[in-house]
Amino acid sequence: MAVLLVAAVIVLIFADQAVKYWAVHYLKERGSIRFIHFGDFKVLDLTYLENDGAIFGSMSGQRWFLIGFTSIVLVVGIYLMFRYMKRSKLLTSAILLFVSGGIGNIIDRMRQGYVVDMFEVKLFKFAIFNVADIYVTCAFVLLLVYVLFIDPKIQAKAKAEADAAKSAADKEAANE
Repeated sequence: MAVLLVAAVIVLIFADQAVKYWAVHYLKERGSIRFIHFGDFKVLDLTYLENDGAIFGSMSGQRWFLIGFTSIVLVVGIYLMFRYMKRSKLLTSAILLFVSGGIGNIIDRMRQGYVVDMFEVKLFKFAIFNVADIYVTCAFVLLLVYVLFIDPKIQAKAKAEADAAKSAADKEAANE
């Protein structure tokens, strides 16, 4: 299982970096190109952006803080991914996506000083983002589903098993 997790992280990071490579070598010189449009109805464009901040351009110019903070989050994430890999596939998938997205963006920050973004939602005013950001967003949604719906069931089952074991032990002690 651990080998599969590492392989999945590598594949996801490669996909993120491949799209960013394409953006730098093709999209950068064009600036922006139409991507998903239905007639005059614009949904998504591909727009090259060098983002030296965090989400929605916040913390612009804080490269070393962002690298340090992301590094700490990644170390914790990698630890949790391996620690809880047998607890739930959904939890493991969420952490795997967080780690892959974090590594994808930290590679850019360390190598270039900024993160390459390229997806621009045209339906409404929204940040321009990249593949790693999609991983992190999906991870957040999966983690939310896990915390709200799955973990309570796991906790209830564990409590019921513990209560049953205690009850059986109490019965056995009373019979002695």
